[in-house]
Amino acid sequence: MPSLTEEEIKKEVLELHQSIYQKFGVEMKYIRPPKGEFSEQSINITNSLGYKTVMWSFAYADWDEKKQPDETEAKNKILSNLHNGEIMLLHGNSKTNTDILDTIIKEIKNKGFEFKSLDEFQ
Repeated sequence: MPSLTEEEIKKEVLELHQSIYQKFGVEMKYIRPPKGEFSEQSINITNSLGYKTVMWSFAYADWDEKKQPDETEAKNKILSNLHNGEIMLLHGNSKTNTDILDTIIKEIKNKGFEFKSLDEFQ
C-alpha cells in the first residue's frame, strides 16, 4: 500500500469492503495492511475511511504454499509463542494451518487462553 496513490488505496479498500459485505454480510471496521507494509499516508487514508489499522503480534512463514512446515513444527511455533492479547496471523492458504487449526484452538483453550473479537478489546 505505501506505493499506491490515495485514489488507488481508496479504490482497493472500498472494493474489499464491498466484497466482504456481499459475501459475508459483515461491515469491515479493521484493516491489516498487506504484508504489514504501510506508510503514514496509507494509514491516514484508511483512517479517513473509518478503519482502524490492526497489526499482528505473532506470525510465521506460513504463506508460501511451496514451503509449508510440517504439522509438528507449526504447532510448536504457534504454541511456544502464545501471549496475552496476542493477535495471531495465520494464513488460510496454508494447508498445514488448516490441518492443525482445530487441534491448536483446543490446545490454546486448554492452556487457559480465550479467543475474543477485536471489538472486545476496545
